[in-house]
Amino acid sequence: MEQQFNILKKNGLSITEGRKKILELFLDAEGALAHADIEKHTDAAFDRVTVYRTLQTFVEKGIIHQIPTTDNAILYALCKDRCEEGHHHDEHVHFICDNCNKTICLDDVTVPDVKLPKGFQPLQSAMVVKGICDDCR
Repeated sequence: MEQQFNILKKNGLSITEGRKKILELFLDAEGALAHADIEKHTDAAFDRVTVYRTLQTFVEKGIIHQIPTTDNAILYALCKDRCEEGHHHDEHVHFICDNCNKTICLDDVTVPDVKLPKGFQPLQSAMVVKGICDDCR
């Protein structure tokens, strides 16, 4: 509970039950979470709009980051300490297990530099690798 309080306070956010509960889900999660996962685990204590707004606020503040999936859905995962408001530094590989569908941030595996044509400016890079995770092997 203290960890949620410290993260919210550090990011200048008011400490609400909804924010604490959603942050607790991320701190306890082994992988990334979908919006539906968060709704399911909050036991309908918070409506869909509250969950959505909380996720958006957490992304903006650099608390969580978005992970694109192959089916155009969005997953969310806890950021590391390098992220801050308006500046995500989560340019690492995301691994999706074909067996259990868990999405895992591989923090020590960086997205390779991509040489873009003249005039193009990269703002963010994301890389998804699909396969079988260690637990399912």
